[in-house]
Amino acid sequence: MMKVECTRLPSGLTVVTEQMPHLESVALGVWIKSGSRNETLGEHGIAHLLEHMAFKGTGRRTARQIAEEIENVGGEVNAATSTETTSYYARVLKDHVPLAVDILADILTESTFDDEELRREKQVILQEIGAADDTPDDVVFDRFAETAYRNQTVGRPILGTPDTVMSFSADQIRHYLGRNYTTDRMFVVAAGAVEHDAFVRQVEERFSSLPRTPIATPVLEAARYTGGESRETRDLMDAQVLLGFEGKAYHARDFYCSQILANILGGGMSSRLFQEVREHRGLCYSVYAFHWGFSDTGIFGVHAATGGENLPELMPVIVDELRKSSMNIEQQEIERARAQIRAQLLMGQESPAARAGQIARQMMLYGRPIPNEELMERLSGITIERLTDLAGRLFFDTTPTLSAIGPLEQLAPMGDILSSLTGKAAVPHAVAS
Repeated sequence: MMKVECTRLPSGLTVVTEQMPHLESVALGVWIKSGSRNETLGEHGIAHLLEHMAFKGTGRRTARQIAEEIENVGGEVNAATSTETTSYYARVLKDHVPLAVDILADILTESTFDDEELRREKQVILQEIGAADDTPDDVVFDRFAETAYRNQTVGRPILGTPDTVMSFSADQIRHYLGRNYTTDRMFVVAAGAVEHDAFVRQVEERFSSLPRTPIATPVLEAARYTGGESRETRDLMDAQVLLGFEGKAYHARDFYCSQILANILGGGMSSRLFQEVREHRGLCYSVYAFHWGFSDTGIFGVHAATGGENLPELMPVIVDELRKSSMNIEQQEIERARAQIRAQLLMGQESPAARAGQIARQMMLYGRPIPNEELMERLSGITIERLTDLAGRLFFDTTPTLSAIGPLEQLAPMGDILSSLTGKAAVPHAVAS
């Protein structure tokens, strides 16, 4: 029986473990309740740059030594930056947990931010930005977020821009670090062959120098969904199109209902959009729906990738499926979506890395681990009436966000898409033969 244990240290740092006795390895990491959204207007991209620089040398280890020490024992270490969180994590055999804790503590408390390393890493990130700009299905999502939350940090690309990245100094990175990486916003989580009390002692010893209070007030601008459109015509083989709406925050009553609705509309091969758009009509090679939750807002969207010549038929069909979901949903669809979410939840718990991440997210969002039974209970209360009501509010009561890139000459004007959503004007579409 797996058991989640949680200890809050006198410093304010929270330590959580889940022992998985059948394993020989441990996935562990530090999750910080801070990401690109916590940047100031002049810090665009600094959260991601800090994540890179953490591995570029400390007072005790060079960048090479950080990599070699963890790999000498067959382990691995990495990091990730998102809109609202940053994580530094490792996976090692159980005997090497103290080493992994030591390395993670080292990079988070004693990074030197050497000027020469900073110069090199800026060049790496410039290449990363260039690679993203050359990838249309990345660009369309960046433009989508920027349009949905116009002129706000929550909508900015995490990587930053070449100009902002090149402008940052080591002192600016230290200031961001001191403002955001404090014990009240940090969670150390381990899952696998870990013993809770021993792990707590190791963390308490090595992370004792973390600051309890920020050097300045952390930044978090309230999100304001704006909607609108972004089109970029490029000479590409395919068009990437995103149509979205204001979704629900993690704590909103309709958050889990939104997850179910996204699954029914475009969560797999049996979903409505996949069956109607791809299988029945053959209008695209990829189509799916998604719902992103944030702490105070959310985004519900549909992504499709297709040839430009299919756009006149594709968009009305997608809109028609959205309209249908506000009028009729079958109980069987709800049961299938619920089963898929349950399977994803349980399958994820078979991986210590996935489980550690899941626990960390729950701690950051809800302040406690959420038992599986509680999650499934929340899903079990979702009815046909709640789903159709939600669909009506999502798709008809907010300004849509449209993001598209590629051969867009035949993509309908935003006004026509709005008209087809509200039903004030019909947008005909052909039936595939």
